[in-house]
Amino acid sequence: MFALAHAVVARWWEQAFGWERERVWPRRLHLVAGGDAGGDLERWRIVGRDAVVFPEVVVVADALLDPTMAELVWVDSGAGRPRALPADGMFCRRLGERVGRPWLGRLMATDYGGPLTSWMGSVIRIRRGAQGPPGHVDDPWWVRKEHQPPSMAGQLRVLGKEKKAPGSGTMWRTVVPPEQRALITRTIESAEEQLLQLRGVQTGPTADVARQLLRNLRHSAALIDNAWKRTALAAVNGGIPPEEVARWAGMSSDALMDMLTAGQEDGG
Repeated sequence: MFALAHAVVARWWEQAFGWERERVWPRRLHLVAGGDAGGDLERWRIVGRDAVVFPEVVVVADALLDPTMAELVWVDSGAGRPRALPADGMFCRRLGERVGRPWLGRLMATDYGGPLTSWMGSVIRIRRGAQGPPGHVDDPWWVRKEHQPPSMAGQLRVLGKEKKAPGSGTMWRTVVPPEQRALITRTIESAEEQLLQLRGVQTGPTADVARQLLRNLRHSAALIDNAWKRTALAAVNGGIPPEEVARWAGMSSDALMDMLTAGQEDGG
């Protein structure tokens, strides 16, 4: 249970670069660093993560053990009348309040493919007596390998290798800001979650099946397109020649630059 809570909060930690309203963790991190982590922020974010987020891990663990919180998940799912989990669901809203961040609820609810949504899915399937995808362990406390937070030692080894890379051998993590990496990862995971929801959907009334397939596939395609554009932009900004990026993307250099320029103008 504590491992799951730690995985949930560690994922938030990776996403916190994009949280404009977050004030608690930066202050704690600077305290852990002796007053100022700015000189070596990436290293301090690795070394200080577990100490900084520990209070939230305890709160999340307590919340996940609370039967009333599991009941909120069930109600959000539509209970006897299944529906997609809403972006303003009571469970995520209440969890955000419990960790002292009321604004975090909507971000949690739309962060598909992470350990928290996996836990919610297990809770719902158990209540419905349904089985998960083949090979899936329906233990709500099981933390899938891809959801397990990277160790401090592993992250430091990667950081050391990246900083030693020669100029022409720059590493992705050194040239792509962490907030951009997090956006790409979250978009890919969201697309994956949308596609997973289509397992076994091709039964029932034709209109219902077609509606769910088309809506989920359209959403997945939009998410993949978004991740594709962000990745191309990150590669170009990271120093990869545009003609190389265009070749990998299967398009002309002019078309690539037009796409990237339009994306920047739209705020993408």
